[in-house]
Amino acid sequence: MNGQTDWAELFFSSTGRLARTPFIIASVLLFGVAFLYFLITPGPVQWLTGWVVYPVLLISGCCLLAKRLHDRGRSGWWAGLIILAVIAVFPWPQGFFDFVFSAIVIWAVVELGVMPGEAGANRFGQSPLKAA
Repeated sequence: MNGQTDWAELFFSSTGRLARTPFIIASVLLFGVAFLYFLITPGPVQWLTGWVVYPVLLISGCCLLAKRLHDRGRSGWWAGLIILAVIAVFPWPQGFFDFVFSAIVIWAVVELGVMPGEAGANRFGQSPLKAA
């Protein structure tokens, strides 16, 4: 994401690559919106509007994950496993299989939030970092 940010492309396009810092900022923003929606929307209203809000949040999360995975040289389809693992362990891991899902979430945090993207171009496009 070089230059001016296109918010629709950031949250609703799964093509291209996304560097670490914009990924972290966009993820915090997305989690913040989800948390505020969950916090301020009463139960019956949430049940009615959630059919629209939750799919939008899910699609946005998948697009962010796919672009960051692309920056790491991985297929965006891994986003499905990551989303499944996050949903499985939310809000707290409780069973044996949650241990496996927790390991997937920890791997995703390290892979996407700590590790740098591939230098230069890869099969998903040019590096999102500006050339020095």
